[in-house]
Amino acid sequence: MNELKDKNEQYNEYLYKHKHTQSKGGFGKVIICLILTALIVCIAGITYIGITGSNNKYTKMITSLLKNELSPKTQKGFNLPVLSHRQNILIVGVDSNGKNADKFKGTRSDTMILVNIDPGKHSINAISIPRDSKVYLAGDYGVQKINAAHALGGIDLTIKTVEDTLGIKIDKYVLVNNDGVKKLVDALGGVPVYIEKDMYYNDYSAGLHINLSKGLHVLNGEQVEGYLRFRKDGLGDIGRTSRQQWFVKAVLEKLQSPSSISKIPEVLNIASTYVRTNLSLYEMSHLAAALRNINMSDVEFATLPGAPSKKGYISYWILDPEKTQEVIDRMVYRDKPSATDKKLVAGIMYAFDKETEAMKIKDALQNSGYEVNCIGRASLPHSQIIGHNAAVTSDFVSWLKKQIPEVKSSQFVYDPVRMYCVHSDFTIIVSGS
Repeated sequence: MNELKDKNEQYNEYLYKHKHTQSKGGFGKVIICLILTALIVCIAGITYIGITGSNNKYTKMITSLLKNELSPKTQKGFNLPVLSHRQNILIVGVDSNGKNADKFKGTRSDTMILVNIDPGKHSINAISIPRDSKVYLAGDYGVQKINAAHALGGIDLTIKTVEDTLGIKIDKYVLVNNDGVKKLVDALGGVPVYIEKDMYYNDYSAGLHINLSKGLHVLNGEQVEGYLRFRKDGLGDIGRTSRQQWFVKAVLEKLQSPSSISKIPEVLNIASTYVRTNLSLYEMSHLAAALRNINMSDVEFATLPGAPSKKGYISYWILDPEKTQEVIDRMVYRDKPSATDKKLVAGIMYAFDKETEAMKIKDALQNSGYEVNCIGRASLPHSQIIGHNAAVTSDFVSWLKKQIPEVKSSQFVYDPVRMYCVHSDFTIIVSGS
């Protein structure tokens, strides 16, 4: 086994290459925390109505769906009329234009996530589209960053650009204004979040003040903004992406708790102000019913692979055509890898206080017949299983989680770029949470 003595050095080289892709405004890339926000509050709404009941048109419709089409006795999981075929839903988070400005007009997209729902496989994949991706905008707008599409032509131009760039069809969209995130957190009375490291930063010109210590805390809206925007730790957007993914898990858990039931009317009101979608109430209800029992650890995530490039004062993310197509084929078209008898090779990276857990995982992998060719320590985000090879499927990861309890709650990410262990088929990240 090749023991890598200083993974921090290798990781820092990677971060140096990517540092120019960091966003500077708003919430930054509030990745995943905007995924299906409308559906999240719909889930909460279904729970609320099912308990309290109501006489208005909206709640009557939901109640009817609960008793009939969405009843557990007649439908299970993804077996619903709206989910009769695979669907692509584009989630777009936009920055604020100012206190009194239109929340959605002329705003650039700060977050763009393609969510693929496969009812046949009962699974969900989510692909982050970097906001600085250099693309041809649909129409006569030429080559620009993809985040300019919404400012220039709204959601229609955004959808058309994504479809043309990736060769896919968008079925539905959810558009979210980032200011709604803070209001959602405050409406819920705060959200418990494990902070993996001390975070201190002050930007007086931007009015940003971050003062968060390591450990489990209940964060209010302002603190969540700092948690999601923090990037002064050498990890840049890579660290923020992981934190944002874990934040949405915390929100989902909070919405499912009994203490949140009384907050649902306010949450629904926030959604009506800060969310726009072409999903009908009927469609949202069916999707919410299917998603309410989804474990976020079972959702597969990916980011369109590429590399940074700077032209004058403008920084772009140049998509890697081959690896991007590989991600689309896997995550959207659900292509299956070719059968092979070759055993997958594992790498393990662990936080400085997680050596014992890492060694248990190494022993468990080797006892199952897997080679561990790379192991090392570094300052790391949350625990993950990162697949680099197409053979690392969601089925394999599910099996792995059953075999090794220490990775049961780890998030599954597909990334063909080998960031940590360059000769491994998958990397297990063992962190503080």
